[in-house]
Amino acid sequence: MAINVALTEILACPLCKGKLKYDKTAQRLICLADALAYPVRNNIPVLIADEAEQLGPDEVKKWRS
Repeated sequence: MAINVALTEILACPLCKGKLKYDKTAQRLICLADALAYPVRNNIPVLIADEAEQLGPDEVKKWRS
């Protein structure tokens, strides 16, 4: 089961308050401004900075296109 798409439209990055993109394949929310990926566990977004994974430049570029 995937996270509700309507929920992703109202969520924001806890650090920069920017928009998040949903990575359905990896079950995570992407913040391009901070180059972070927040996990989604059991369909619940974990928007805690310490839990976020740093994205590499290539992955950020992929999401920007």
